[in-house]
Amino acid sequence: MNIEGNTVTVNKAANEVFDFFTKLENYQQLMPENTEKFEVDGESFIFGLKGMPEIRLVLKDKTEFTNVTLGAASSKLPFTLASDIKEIAADQCEVSLKFAGDFNPMMAMMVKKPLTKFIDTLTENIAKL
Repeated sequence: MNIEGNTVTVNKAANEVFDFFTKLENYQQLMPENTEKFEVDGESFIFGLKGMPEIRLVLKDKTEFTNVTLGAASSKLPFTLASDIKEIAADQCEVSLKFAGDFNPMMAMMVKKPLTKFIDTLTENIAKL
């Protein structure tokens, strides 16, 4: 299952946005208002939204100034969340989020709508940076 968020323009240099995404504590600023838990632990963070199970994300990969990829810490529900950064000017870049998960059809049907809403919220909050 793949979900692509909208591409948003951020009035910051690509390297600033890349640095923001590589510091896991910064993701708390992007979380929805209904976040009940957010804790950073080394190269991972755990968050919980009201009425949802807690999820631990691990920093999986990063390509300087263009991509930061987080992945699920658990192999039970394997997925990644990639932040693609594209410089469009010295002090402006475009950011898009891409979610890729390997779920069975029933699970995909259950999580698609809330995940899409979550990705949209993250994207909206990135635009406010």
